[in-house]
Amino acid sequence: MSDLRRLAGRLRHALDRHAFATRRLLAEAPATRVLVLTTFDLDEYVYAALLAGASGFLLKDVGRDDLVAAVRVVAAGDALLAPSVTRRLLADFTAARRQQTARPDPARLGGLTPRERDTLGLLARGMSNAEIAREFVVSEHAVKTHVGNVLMKLGLRDRIHAVILAYETGMVTPGR
Repeated sequence: MSDLRRLAGRLRHALDRHAFATRRLLAEAPATRVLVLTTFDLDEYVYAALLAGASGFLLKDVGRDDLVAAVRVVAAGDALLAPSVTRRLLADFTAARRQQTARPDPARLGGLTPRERDTLGLLARGMSNAEIAREFVVSEHAVKTHVGNVLMKLGLRDRIHAVILAYETGMVTPGR
């Protein structure tokens, strides 16, 4: 039992250290994007990293090519999570949302134009810029402008945080 307590203490210390480092880095250089690479496939690590401002979270078993692609995705301002993490995060979020008794607050989206609201809705459904461009019959550049406006107006770091907000405000619901 004492071995388990010691291990739990070490994990807690590592979690606190990584979250502190992420927050400090982003406080000193807000434009920096953080991609967490860890051996710990624990929800607590994922949540702490995202709450600290990380834009990505991968496990160390990721392949070299996937890691290089992930660095490029995060550096470009997008967000990325390991597939296993994404599945659990969505399952947890969906379960919590079902249990939530508070009403969504769509007023947070009031500053968006109708096109920006539509863009946010399609982002929340997992569509890429190219897919949104096809849906709207506009250029991908126009979509990038809409996405940038959504992030700026809502004070969000990246697409993942935009998706979270879309769910939190009730703009989209799981399964729809």
